[in-house]
Amino acid sequence: MNKPRHIHLIGICGTAMASLAGMLQERGFRVTGSDAAAYPPMSTFLESLGIPVAQPFAEGNLAPRPDLVVIGNALSRGNVELERVLDERIPFSSLPQILHDEFLVGKDVLVVAGTHGKTTTTSMLAWIFETAGLQPSFLIGGIAENFGRSFGLGEGKHFILEGDEYDTAFFDKGPKFLHYFPDSVILTSVEFDHADIYKDLDAVETAFKRLVNLVPRRGRIVAFDSRDSASESINRCVQKAFCPVERYGAADRAAWKIDHLELSEARTAWSVLCDGKPWAEFEFALGGEYNVWNATAAAAMAANYGISKDAISQALRTFRSVKRRLEVKAEIGGVTIIDDFAHHPTAIEQTIRALRARYPRSRLWVVLEPRSNTMRRNVLQGALARSLALADEVVIAAVFKSEAIPEAERLDLNRVVEQIQQRGKQARVLADADAIVNTITPQLRERDVVAILSNGGFGGIYEKLPRQLRNLGMKTRAHGVNE
Repeated sequence: MNKPRHIHLIGICGTAMASLAGMLQERGFRVTGSDAAAYPPMSTFLESLGIPVAQPFAEGNLAPRPDLVVIGNALSRGNVELERVLDERIPFSSLPQILHDEFLVGKDVLVVAGTHGKTTTTSMLAWIFETAGLQPSFLIGGIAENFGRSFGLGEGKHFILEGDEYDTAFFDKGPKFLHYFPDSVILTSVEFDHADIYKDLDAVETAFKRLVNLVPRRGRIVAFDSRDSASESINRCVQKAFCPVERYGAADRAAWKIDHLELSEARTAWSVLCDGKPWAEFEFALGGEYNVWNATAAAAMAANYGISKDAISQALRTFRSVKRRLEVKAEIGGVTIIDDFAHHPTAIEQTIRALRARYPRSRLWVVLEPRSNTMRRNVLQGALARSLALADEVVIAAVFKSEAIPEAERLDLNRVVEQIQQRGKQARVLADADAIVNTITPQLRERDVVAILSNGGFGGIYEKLPRQLRNLGMKTRAHGVNE
C-alpha cells in the first residue's frame, strides 16, 4: 500500500479549512495544520479528529516537507510558512481549488450563497437530503448540530455546500464560489459586505452575477424576492441566469410564500404556498422569521430534486440549528447567555428580532465585538446603530485590531453609541471581554438575555461571563458551558 500523501493546511482553524482537513483525512491523506491561535468550536473539532495543529506559525511546521500545502485565504505575504512554501517551491493550492478537484468532480453540486443565511440554509438543505435517504456530501461554514460536524462525505450523488463570496487566496482574488461550478443555487440575499475586498455594492453584485452565470440550463436557481429594495440586487443578479429561476419571499411574483406564521417561545410554525396554493405545513424549534425564509428556500430546492413534502417536514421538525447561530451557551440564575455569529447590521437586526419573539418578557442585552472587516469600518455605521437600538442594553467592545483600519475609514464607536442613545436605549463602549464581564455581571438579573455577537473568539467571553455569574452564586440551569 502506498503511503498516504501528506497535506499541510496553513490557517487550519478557519471553519472551512478545518472542515477540509477532516474531508482530506477521510480520503486517506495524512493531514497536518497550523494557525496563529485556535478556539472552539473548530479547535475542539480538529482535536476530536486527531489532526495535529501547530501554534503559532513557524517554518518548522513544514518539516517534514509536505507533498502539498493548502493556503487559507486569511494568509498573506510575510507569513513565515507561506514564505518558506514559496522559497522552496513546495506545491500549493487554495481551499476552493482542492475542494473542487478532490471532491466536487462528478457530483451534482448544490451551492447556497448570499450575504446572510448561508450556513443555516446549507445545514437545512443537507439535513433534508439526509432525512430523505439520499446520503449527500456536504460542507458547511459551521458545526451542524444534526450531524455533529461541518462536513460529510456521503455515498449519494449530491454535494451540498455553502458558497462564500469572499476571496480565494492571496494568489487568487476571485470569490471562492466561482470554483464550485454549481448545478443549482439558492441565493438568499445580496448586500454590501466584505469592505476589505469589495469597493461597493456593484462589485458585490458582479461576483454574484458570475456565480449565477455558471449554472447550466438544466439547473435551477431559487432566489429571495421581497417587497422592498433589498431584492433589487438579487433581481439584477438573476438576470444573468440561463436556467429556470424560482423566487421565494413576500413579493407578489414569488412562487414560494409563507402564510400563517406563528413565532412562539418554544416553536415556530408556518404554511408554505406554492403558486398561490397551499403546499405544506412546517414547524421547527428555531426562532426568527429569517429562519422561516431560509427553511422555505431549502424546501423549494428539495422539492425540485423530487424530495417529498413529508420528508421535508420531518427534516425541519427535527432540525437542530448550527453552532454559534442563536446558540444557548448557558442559563445561570435565570440569565440566558446566547452566542450568535451576526456581524452585519442586517444579520444583527434579524437576530434581535428573533430573540424578541423567543424571549418576549426579557430584558435583552446585546454585546458586540466589531471584528469583521466590514464591521470595523464606518461604511455601515448608521445601519449598525439602527439595528443595535432594537435591544434594551447595548455594550460594544473596542474595534478589533483597529490600527489596521485607516482612521478615516474606522468605525466611530462614540458616534454609534450616541445614535443608539438618541433612540432612547442604553449603550456604552468597554475595552475588552474582561471589562465587559466585570461591568455587566453585577447588573444582570433573572430573565435577562445576553446575546454575544462576534465572528471570533471575543477574548473568551463565552466562558468568562458564565463563570463570573457562577462565582456570584447564581446556579446553572441546563446548557452548561465547556470550560
